[in-house]
Amino acid sequence: MSGKPKLHYVNGRGRMESIRWLLAAAGVEFEEQFIETKEDLEKLLSDGLLLFQQVPMVEIDGMKMVQTRAILSYIAAKYNLYGKDLKERALIDMYVEGTTDLMGIIMYLPFQPPEAKEKNLALITDKATTRYFPVYEKVLKDQGQDYLVGNHFTWADVHLLEAILMVEEYKSDILSKFPLLQAFKGRISNIPTIKKFLQPGSQRKPPPDEKYIAQVKQIFNI
Repeated sequence: MSGKPKLHYVNGRGRMESIRWLLAAAGVEFEEQFIETKEDLEKLLSDGLLLFQQVPMVEIDGMKMVQTRAILSYIAAKYNLYGKDLKERALIDMYVEGTTDLMGIIMYLPFQPPEAKEKNLALITDKATTRYFPVYEKVLKDQGQDYLVGNHFTWADVHLLEAILMVEEYKSDILSKFPLLQAFKGRISNIPTIKKFLQPGSQRKPPPDEKYIAQVKQIFNI
């Protein structure tokens, strides 16, 4: 039996993408079992593999873990990306929750009706530039270091880079007023494990297209 974590989700980003990012950042190889039909999901449910009847689900270390935050916390702690003490962990949690809020808005944008997309895209840009990115710019300035927490690479850095790249897909110059975040993006993108994940052919998923959106709606009765 393979010792690699096994990820159960649709073949797209959604709530699994941050898990893929974190495993990749930790240099951990993983397998994926894609849910391609409603029947695939129903099989997981009937087999009793989904504790709260929902995915993502990750098989790791003999567990079948659900709940995105629990999975991410476990991976971060297991691979030493969760700070050196309780205070650092609290900071990482705060920063991750912030980027999670921002990414949540972006994640649902492709599923919005056309008349709502323009309004929601404006909302994303506004929140990114007035609520979220100024916080991380200030943290980097106050820290005077390369990373958000302590002087070492953590889950918070991985999550922020993922969020930055997601926003840039809709507004490429979003960091124009944030020079420290621009430098941060370049620095974190060049960490070898991250750089590998950003290359074509990796397990990173592309932005949602119409085929993916239709598949998700069909599987999950959206």
